[in-house]
Amino acid sequence: MTDAPAAPGRFTWRFVTPVLIGPVLNPINTSMIAVALVPISHDLHVATSTVVWLVAGLYLASAIAQPTMGKLADVFGPKRVYLVGLVVVLVAGFLPNIWHDFSAVLISRILIGIGTSAAYPSAMSLIRDQSARLDRQTPPALLSGLSIASQTVAAVGPVLGGVLIEFFGWQSIFLVNIPLAAIALVTTIVWVPSDATRPQRPGPKPTLRDVDPIGIVLFAGALASLLVFLLDLKLSMLWLVGVTLVLVAALLWWSLRSRHPFIDLRMLRRNGALSRTYLRMLLIYFGAYTMMYGFSQWVQGSAGYSADQAGFIQLPTAVLAALTSITVAKNRRLRLPLVLSGLIPFFGGVLLIFLHAASPLVLLLVVAAIFGVPQGLASVSNQQALYRQAPGDQLGTASGLSRTAVYLGSILSSAAIGLAFPHAPTDAGLHGLGIAIAVIVGLAALLALVDPALRTRKDGSERVGGGLKSE
Repeated sequence: MTDAPAAPGRFTWRFVTPVLIGPVLNPINTSMIAVALVPISHDLHVATSTVVWLVAGLYLASAIAQPTMGKLADVFGPKRVYLVGLVVVLVAGFLPNIWHDFSAVLISRILIGIGTSAAYPSAMSLIRDQSARLDRQTPPALLSGLSIASQTVAAVGPVLGGVLIEFFGWQSIFLVNIPLAAIALVTTIVWVPSDATRPQRPGPKPTLRDVDPIGIVLFAGALASLLVFLLDLKLSMLWLVGVTLVLVAALLWWSLRSRHPFIDLRMLRRNGALSRTYLRMLLIYFGAYTMMYGFSQWVQGSAGYSADQAGFIQLPTAVLAALTSITVAKNRRLRLPLVLSGLIPFFGGVLLIFLHAASPLVLLLVVAAIFGVPQGLASVSNQQALYRQAPGDQLGTASGLSRTAVYLGSILSSAAIGLAFPHAPTDAGLHGLGIAIAVIVGLAALLALVDPALRTRKDGSERVGGGLKSE
């Protein structure tokens, strides 16, 4: 089967379809599991402290694999990397349905994290390559569509997961990957231009040495040791902090001396706007994931709702996130949306402090709704900032690192939830999470407010990217 080139001069629906499908696989798997933790724990007879590794395993795999896949896409071509990732997702979707054991579920989650990590950085690179082929600016609606699709699916995930679990059991949330990955695989093969037609970049052609396996190993080791410590906060595990610091120091030393580092620290130091975008994403998504997982567990474990009811309680989050994403899709100004993406969940975190097991359902729905708007704002606006700020020849790696920032926020979220709910969800634990959310997302709002790269110029436009050339 041959690759069909896109119609000259425009982005066709054939190109856009596979580019939009693949990136939704990671967020839908990230969010559906929120309402499945309690059923899996009961069915497989594993403790809450153990089942949380289903979340953490995907976080860790994604945090490491996203920039790795982005780097591979930059070097070997995004279409090749995209297709390999989709095949991995297909295999992972079957595993828990043929092997009824917690180990199988955990392995599946890790494989899903690795496979889905190829989609987003590859899609961003495919879009920029197509813009160069067509010799036209990337349509803002396409970038927003990528963000809206992922955001909407992530928000709908708990609802979909709750319904599937109620009627077909928790294993069904893994089967969802199979048709989605299969459709993306076939349409990518048929409709996405070959990597052989990629526009030539200035300088020498990338080789295998540009992947920097030493940098990847150091990065993976530092993240893994940090995650294990955060999920088991004991004095006896404090040695892992030392391991993390040593590996981080080694990564910094290596990255500053390597010609083609996995993480280009020189670029990040020069590109302060991009570095601050990563930091904002970490802070904002700490709040989003703490709400998604912590609130969902509390609704089931303390307030007494079932998995499908817990999913529907978060329906206002899904609806408002989708509507907000569509509303700001064509907005080119980033400062106000980014400030609001931290300010609004600040008030949501404060409201969590006043909830208790007997709180009326309408209050739970209101709290869930408050977190929908900032999710839509953050998803669209941070992605636009990333696309403008990232160097063109490193867009895959930069996109992957942005997802790593998101998953670092998720990893910290898992640690916070573990501290708040050491044995079972409680009102006091939820109140502690509310305080944590308010403080962290408040910092994100302040960071966006004072960011010099987002300040408005005299002509009314915004300066984004710290002086870097944008698309």
